[in-house]
Amino acid sequence: MFNNFLRENKISAAILTIIRLYLGYSWFTAGFHKLTGGFDASGFLKGATANPVKGPDGTMVYAWYVDFLKHFALPNIDVFNFIVPWGETLIGLGLLLGCLTTTAMFFGLVMNFSFFLAGTVSHNPTDIFLGFVILAAGYNAGRYGLDRWVVPFIRKTTKTNTTKHNAAA
Repeated sequence: MFNNFLRENKISAAILTIIRLYLGYSWFTAGFHKLTGGFDASGFLKGATANPVKGPDGTMVYAWYVDFLKHFALPNIDVFNFIVPWGETLIGLGLLLGCLTTTAMFFGLVMNFSFFLAGTVSHNPTDIFLGFVILAAGYNAGRYGLDRWVVPFIRKTTKTNTTKHNAAA
């Protein structure tokens, strides 16, 4: 019942729009500041590997993620210095415009979990919760945005191409 309200109701769509705009603004401003401010992730990644998340017994909780940061992220820091600010900016734009909302939110959650696993708590738990609400709402989260036109166009185009492909086989 709640799922139907979340995914189909116009009042829910209005509430989701407010949440979407809040998250979009947060993502966009974070990314824009990184794009214009000479962002370098190496300090954050070195800090995350030097001071990993530890459990009550003092052992690393996410040792596999620390290994990922040490052996993949740090050696490829230039890639991450490009992906993080552009990713945050594009996620923010997608959410602000309501364009490919669920895709933008999915990648926003991937980034939120990455920051969370690296030991940054701040507002990540709230953003993760709100992100899952947006993701669960699906199309309704972008109803009052560009998704109103973009999603039907993609569905129509994909269906047409699939039908043509199946007819050729």
